[in-house]
Amino acid sequence: MPLPLPGRPRLGQAPLPALLLLLLLVVGPARPISFQLPGKARKCLREEIHRDTLVTGEYEIGAPPGSSTGPSANLKITDSAGHILYAKEDATKGKFAFTTEDYDMFEACFESKLPVGTGRMPDQLVILDMKHGVEAKNYEEIAKVEKLKPLEVELRRLEDLSESIVNDFAYMKKREEEMRDTNESTNTRVLYFSIFSMCCLIGLATWQVFYLRRFFKAKKLIE
Repeated sequence: MPLPLPGRPRLGQAPLPALLLLLLLVVGPARPISFQLPGKARKCLREEIHRDTLVTGEYEIGAPPGSSTGPSANLKITDSAGHILYAKEDATKGKFAFTTEDYDMFEACFESKLPVGTGRMPDQLVILDMKHGVEAKNYEEIAKVEKLKPLEVELRRLEDLSESIVNDFAYMKKREEEMRDTNESTNTRVLYFSIFSMCCLIGLATWQVFYLRRFFKAKKLIE
């Protein structure tokens, strides 16, 4: 039986660094979002995030080209109930971080304070880099604190990523069960309502028959 050549993996096996690189390429790093913010305008970005999730972000607002004044915009991050998680007036550049308490829709709104003159006011460039979950963790700091090697750091990151995926599937399963229970409850209510409607129609038809019979007897049309 021939022995495998040294330095080469057996058939059906991939070297661990190559596997890690493949998974990292599949996941891919999150890219910042950039858009133009006109004068006296308001733009919002929304995203659904799970509960107990760390959310971090960096933002930068550039001054309009050729403008004598600096950037002028307000930033506010809220949940669906209107609770303010982060707010900054005259924001130019900064960071924010918060942990979600429940699964919700979160909204980051940028509102320009630049006056709209008679001429064309150049738009402000807004750059937002928002991360949550595994992406929000600082693995470089974790490596320094726990004295981890680069491969161990990537393994920790992949472990957290797999746990996040498992939690997402568990949440989807829970939502599917809730939706199934809701559908079954709705079907049961529709069935009961249909039976009730049929009973009402049968009762109404029976009453009409007896009423017409008495009416015709009173008119001596039938015996």
